[in-house]
Amino acid sequence: MSDVLMDKPSHDSIQDSSYDVAPIGHNSGDANIEFVVKGFNSITPFVAKNGAPLPMKMKAGSTLRDLVEALGIPKDKIFLAMKNGRDVTKGIYPANNPKCNFEVAIDEGDHISFSGPVPYSYGYGSAVV
Repeated sequence: MSDVLMDKPSHDSIQDSSYDVAPIGHNSGDANIEFVVKGFNSITPFVAKNGAPLPMKMKAGSTLRDLVEALGIPKDKIFLAMKNGRDVTKGIYPANNPKCNFEVAIDEGDHISFSGPVPYSYGYGSAVV
């Protein structure tokens, strides 16, 4: 076997502090992602006045929390959050539990949707028939 192959670090030596490994995403500092945001019910005015989907561009690694803060949506007004049609809210929840998983990462090309409570739903305290 050649000396070159012998000097190559093994998987066990990667955890050794003498072998410096760059973290995942270390080269994405200036990268941006593009995605679309939609608002429904009481959230519509925060996203687009005419109800149309809003194209967005944010820094790579952004989360729903970053997006909600950028749009100025009050967190307590969000009753449903979806990423590419999949629900990322935490379900039917008590009043002191956060409604949305705001740490969900946004990826390139995602379709993010937010909705406020729907009339005659659990959010308004009406009986479900």
